[in-house]
Amino acid sequence: MEGPRTVKKRRDFEYFNAPAKLNLMLRVNGVRNDRYHMLQTVFHLINYSDSIGIRLIEQCKVRRVSRHAWPEEDDLVVRAARLLAKECSVKKGVELDVLKQIPDGAGLGGGSSNAATVLIVLNKLWGLNLRRQELQNLSIALGADVPFFVFGQNAFAEGIGDELTPLVLPEVWYLVIYPNIAVSTSSVFSNPQLTRNSKPIKIADFSSYEGQNDLQETVCRSYPQVRLALGWLGQFGSAAMSGSGSSVYSTFADQTLADSVLAKMPDCWTGFVARGLGKHPLYDWVEN
Repeated sequence: MEGPRTVKKRRDFEYFNAPAKLNLMLRVNGVRNDRYHMLQTVFHLINYSDSIGIRLIEQCKVRRVSRHAWPEEDDLVVRAARLLAKECSVKKGVELDVLKQIPDGAGLGGGSSNAATVLIVLNKLWGLNLRRQELQNLSIALGADVPFFVFGQNAFAEGIGDELTPLVLPEVWYLVIYPNIAVSTSSVFSNPQLTRNSKPIKIADFSSYEGQNDLQETVCRSYPQVRLALGWLGQFGSAAMSGSGSSVYSTFADQTLADSVLAKMPDCWTGFVARGLGKHPLYDWVEN
């Protein structure tokens, strides 16, 4: 993943970015009665993206035209389009082409971002005119991270990740390493050794906890390659895991320095350098 991959786009499709995110902090504050975990996290969008091709069709169908290892009915982009069509009684259809660059099981939010991009774009192309909060409320059914990508701004998140407060973050450079291992989010949260009692903090205190991830030690015990990647990257600065892993990252003041460290990365891993974003590239497509 050294820079964007070259992907072939289909004729008659329009393509839209679905950016990845990093969790700059993740604290687990408890578990609700419905077994969802209560979290506090900070999301930062980065300029490393999947690309979602969309073509409207007259038939009342949602189809994924790209081939992937996961079944079409399980794909969040398909589920997002079908959910929006059902909730808004849309009588037209869409074909979807998913061009992947963000690795799966990496803690970078690829699937959730893909789903949010589909919701945002189809909301506009189908003329539904749902406002941002309406679209966020709808997106919760697709996964806890999807509302953040619809929200479209860097955020301090609470609850199950759906209570979002805008947060201004410096647009620094990140080196992200993927140790070529996919981590199951559900297995991490169901692990009995997971820390679930971190005391809630206020937004103003975020900087004191930056880099803390309550999931990190649990993941490292089950996936030694994540611990190795953290140790290697930690030679060049503070290193932390994003989300439920397996990707780890470090912050750099400029791209040149980040690129120089990437060039030294062991061949057994893949990685990329990305800049933090202020807003989602499709932010203005949704009315607040």
